[in-house]
Amino acid sequence: MSDATGAHAGGGDPVRHGAMTEHIVSPRIYLAVFAILILMTGTTTAVSFVDLGPWNTVVALAIAVFKATLVVLFFMHIKYSRPLMRIVIFGGLFWLAILLLLTLSDFMTRGWLPVFQRFEP
Repeated sequence: MSDATGAHAGGGDPVRHGAMTEHIVSPRIYLAVFAILILMTGTTTAVSFVDLGPWNTVVALAIAVFKATLVVLFFMHIKYSRPLMRIVIFGGLFWLAILLLLTLSDFMTRGWLPVFQRFEP
């Protein structure tokens, strides 16, 4: 049993008694990730003023994916989670890729068939 302070009646290591443990992330890591996110936001803004032609969207999405990855890894603590949580996240991303692939394949192949016009005698 444990009291209100979290101390175990049996003493010793709380991990052996089935207590949940978490990885403690230092504030220095959070500040570094925050600084990188702010820097990448500035980079996104700066790149938006440069004409890269069709690559503007690609560069903006690449920066956005990088920033989202940082948020998921550090602020959602996925970097320090169990392997099962990583499998669930990769499964969700894989499902998203399937849906995007099917949507793009439908969109890209719409011009392959001729459009029939209505016959008027």
